[in-house]
Amino acid sequence: MRSYTTSDLSRKSGDIIADALRWPVTITQRNKERLVVLSIEKYRQLISWSDPRRVGTLETMSDELFEKFKQAVADYEREGDET
Repeated sequence: MRSYTTSDLSRKSGDIIADALRWPVTITQRNKERLVVLSIEKYRQLISWSDPRRVGTLETMSDELFEKFKQAVADYEREGDET
């Protein structure tokens, strides 16, 4: 990931935009990461992954996640039996 400073924003805006179209770019201020600039496609992808309204089904769940789900259910059932 490329990194620029806040003072670079005005001097190197073209470079920042060009880099951000390829990969996320961090903007630092006083040596601390403050912002991330990324393409609209990457932003939409991230938003779609985090949308809590998205519906998933057991059929669309990955095998690995389904195994974790089954294990969590089994653990929950065992905890209920112990009380």
